[in-house]
Amino acid sequence: MSATPSDSRLLAPAQVAELLGISVDEVVDLVRTARIRGVRIGSAAQMRIFARSVNEYLDDLAEEERLAALWRQSNEASFPELWGTGVVRNAD
Repeated sequence: MSATPSDSRLLAPAQVAELLGISVDEVVDLVRTARIRGVRIGSAAQMRIFARSVNEYLDDLAEEERLAALWRQSNEASFPELWGTGVVRNAD
């Protein structure tokens, strides 16, 4: 399995679990909570997940982490650092 699946592919929950490094149950929960998009196909109602949805989920996680990092950074900044005047503490 490639690290960046084609956008038009349908993946089995086990493939998505391997790609994300989580359990199959967690993948099913992601589908149930609409974090990733999947469909049930076949007579046994097997679940398949859209590869594009997995890529979008990873993009969303990266954006959430980026925003959290910016928030942490803003909480640690001093007023002089924010205003550009005065003494800067903990300068890098």
